[in-house]
Amino acid sequence: MTGQLKVETGFVSLPEGACGPFLRVPPFPGCKVDSFLTAPAIDRADADDLVDVIRRMRVGGTYWAARPALPDRYVLLRSTGADLDDGSSKVVWTSRPVAAPRGSVMVTGDCDPWHMLAGATALFAETPDEVTLIATILGVPVHLKDPFSNAFEETTLDVASSLATVLGNTGFVNPFTGDPMSARETIELCGFWRALIDSNRDISGALGFAFWKRDNVAPLLWGGSPVRFADDADGSAGPVAIWRSKASEDVVAKLERSGTKLIEVEDGFLRSQGLGADCVPPLSITVDRLGAYFDPAQPSELESLLQDGLFTDELLERAQALRFAIVGAGLGKYEVGGAPLDRPAGSKCHILVPGQVEDDRSVLTGGCGLASNLELLKRVREQAPDAYILYKPHPDVVAGHRKGSISDKDCLEFADQVVMDQPISSLIEMVDEVHVNTSLAGFEALMRNKPVITHGVPFYAGWGLTRDLGPVPARRSAKRTLDELVAAALLQYPRYLDPLSGLPCPAEVVVRRLVDGIEGQDGVVVTMRRLQGKVMRRLREMVG
Repeated sequence: MTGQLKVETGFVSLPEGACGPFLRVPPFPGCKVDSFLTAPAIDRADADDLVDVIRRMRVGGTYWAARPALPDRYVLLRSTGADLDDGSSKVVWTSRPVAAPRGSVMVTGDCDPWHMLAGATALFAETPDEVTLIATILGVPVHLKDPFSNAFEETTLDVASSLATVLGNTGFVNPFTGDPMSARETIELCGFWRALIDSNRDISGALGFAFWKRDNVAPLLWGGSPVRFADDADGSAGPVAIWRSKASEDVVAKLERSGTKLIEVEDGFLRSQGLGADCVPPLSITVDRLGAYFDPAQPSELESLLQDGLFTDELLERAQALRFAIVGAGLGKYEVGGAPLDRPAGSKCHILVPGQVEDDRSVLTGGCGLASNLELLKRVREQAPDAYILYKPHPDVVAGHRKGSISDKDCLEFADQVVMDQPISSLIEMVDEVHVNTSLAGFEALMRNKPVITHGVPFYAGWGLTRDLGPVPARRSAKRTLDELVAAALLQYPRYLDPLSGLPCPAEVVVRRLVDGIEGQDGVVVTMRRLQGKVMRRLREMVG
């Protein structure tokens, strides 16, 4: 702490150099950006408008740091020189262990200052710093030590002037674009990170995560301390994040018997320009405390958003802009689209049937007994005997990694054409209808305003946007617009990682990266996995 107290009209302001940058980038695992760069300072009028935003977002200082257990009400001492014998509970918070009053709670090291002040009835400190500033924002009385008498006196900090000092010293540049960013935008970005961090704080471990996914997943599950990836349940003290399809069934059963809360993690809907089966790490995941979003037997957080969520005009404008960007670029879950395709049968009704991995959990839980791609094709042909049906096998199946292959002979009994190498977004644009079991291709088709017929129960069925042939749960009673569906499924529900900065980011950033062909992946692992897939595919062809 440097500088003397500056008094203005009876208020104390933070002196220059009283603290480091007030708004900071959390140290997410793998983060390649450690600060916001210098930009023009703000003035006092701006600072007045920002106090409420900072209070609402609860950012500033080390807002990602530890949140130790504290009494309900207490006096917070940042100085051991404060001799208070008033019978109140006391919490001493210093950088290193010191002698503390008898009966007080001792806390050392970096902590979330907003948490430390949440139950404080007063703060005693040596000099003004970011903690005294946050206390004043929260309305906690601040007592500062007089440098001459060593007595502590209640002091009112000039919040606006102090904010202008600390925010003006910092300056802001968007870590994703490099463009100048306003103080309000910076606060809101920090608030976005804080909400993510707080949602992860109780996660005690992560099971079923392949080694090649962990670097991308860790920042999205980070709660201020390292993510504990493991292969076994080792007495976890809290909820466990689980990639269920890759976790040991015995371990899952053990956790369920113990009553451990399991948090379902899956790939997001804008994943990467490559396959998970090829070990291409995801740029997006979903994290659900209620259940898997694709399992209609139980609610999920995504279903709850669609059933009960409120969608502001601002959010719907973002959803529409994101939808236009995705469709305009031809983006799909695994690829970027190509040129428009000719219709092979002219004016005849063209139907696209996307294949799926037959032992995928979404098929097993949401397929409602429709367990094979061949059976799906048969049903579509029965419903549309005169249509021109195009069948596109799932890319993981084509790559040779997963179950669901159909011989051309069997496939062409019901389909008119098998399409292997055309992007699914281009196929969707060309056809008149899309028939799916639970495939995400149905959601991609909805974004392109194509009629979608669901034979299973995917997450987007039952909201008035699809023709549903499967048994949609009665609890899905809300009717949603397309942009409300997009807002829930792409903006609110998933988590995204920027491959350039290594920071959690909004969906729009990942869309921009995918369009530009920028994503992080281990080239050696991906190449070896693709070679393995070719060998497995060739072996299947040889045995029939």
